Amino acid sequence: MNRVAIVSKPLKTELNRLLPELVEWLREHDFEPVLDRESAAYVVGAAAAAKGKSGSAIGGVEVRDRPDLPGACPSLVIVLGGDGTLLAVGRIFAPTDTPILSVNLGSLGFLTEVRLASLYPTLEGWCDNCCAIDERTMLHTELWRDGRCIASFEAVNDIVLSKSSIARMAEFAIELDTMLVARFRADGVIVATPTGSTAYTLAANGPIMVPGVDALVITPICPHLLTLRPIVVPGSSDLTLRMEGPKGGLPNPTILTVDGQQAVDLRIGDELRCHRSEFSVKLVRLGGNGFFDALRSKLKWGER
Repeated sequence: MNRVAIVSKPLKTELNRLLPELVEWLREHDFEPVLDRESAAYVVGAAAAAKGKSGSAIGGVEVRDRPDLPGACPSLVIVLGGDGTLLAVGRIFAPTDTPILSVNLGSLGFLTEVRLASLYPTLEGWCDNCCAIDERTMLHTELWRDGRCIASFEAVNDIVLSKSSIARMAEFAIELDTMLVARFRADGVIVATPTGSTAYTLAANGPIMVPGVDALVITPICPHLLTLRPIVVPGSSDLTLRMEGPKGGLPNPTILTVDGQQAVDLRIGDELRCHRSEFSVKLVRLGGNGFFDALRSKLKWGER
């Protein structure tokens, strides 16, 4: 029996009705639902969902911790929530090539294009092989310190280097394929994928990129230079972002954030080495014009 994983954003009132109904629909169509613990709480109760090992059956439903869901080998992942939930699930499932059907229960929902009213028609379209797969490039980043890689990350939207507490600028250097691009002081730097071009970098006056463009965009955040502007580089580029400052001096508190959800403190001398990831996120779409529909309806792009 084919499995379908379900992940949802907690504390959404719609889930009280939606999740039991969705589980029943999947069973009627010969799918075995596998729920993360947050979702299972709406089907078997919070206390029951919290019990048992990940992967065990609780109240007739298989329940797993969210990071363990790829181990269930589902043929589809249904995400009920907003863009933040989708970003987290996308990073978890990217190595598996599992398609994701994302349903908007959030406020903006730029990535989660499927409306709640279109959930079952989209599922039926997927069952009938009538849906398109929208493949989104990801960004691979390695944190190098004292000559060794101490952490690596996969981002759907972006990585951001930014000040963390006091209102003082940090110093950065950027290299593209070993060539120096710029040295400058700023509040931070964003490296974004085409998918992430409509997120933080857009608010920092970066360009909008169509998702299929093979490129990355580097956007300084409030640079102390009038001439420094966002720059679009080829998707095949190797980027290095370096934290600079006086040797032995006290660094301004600076952090690395990945998709706005993972955070790491940085030090002077740290390097962030970025390139296009070998993984991608595959989104299930029923229609073919969702990106521009979202630009017009949610960002009011092109309106007079």
